[in-house]
Amino acid sequence: MTTPLTLVVAERPDGTPVLAVSGEIDMSNAGALDDALTRSTGDGLLLVDLSAVDYLDSAGLTVLFSHSSRIRLVANPLLAPVLTISGLTEVTTVEGIASDGTATGSDDS
Repeated sequence: MTTPLTLVVAERPDGTPVLAVSGEIDMSNAGALDDALTRSTGDGLLLVDLSAVDYLDSAGLTVLFSHSSRIRLVANPLLAPVLTISGLTEVTTVEGIASDGTATGSDDS
């Protein structure tokens, strides 16, 4: 059974390509993420928005690592520990995670 995953390709007003990902990324659908990243990267940097991702396993991390030179990530606080511990924050830019591995922007004050 494939876990629900939604992949939407868009573009920011400044022309930056964005792949918005929502749902769970695991071994049942990591191939779809890999395919979307391969098709979307082109020659420039791709912003991958993971803010609506609820779960990310090692298969998903493997895909992100394999594209790390061509992507920039936006993450939510739930993903901060796994992205930091895996070392992904060391090889690509991750918005939403401070250098100490904690989530940023979560304080509404």
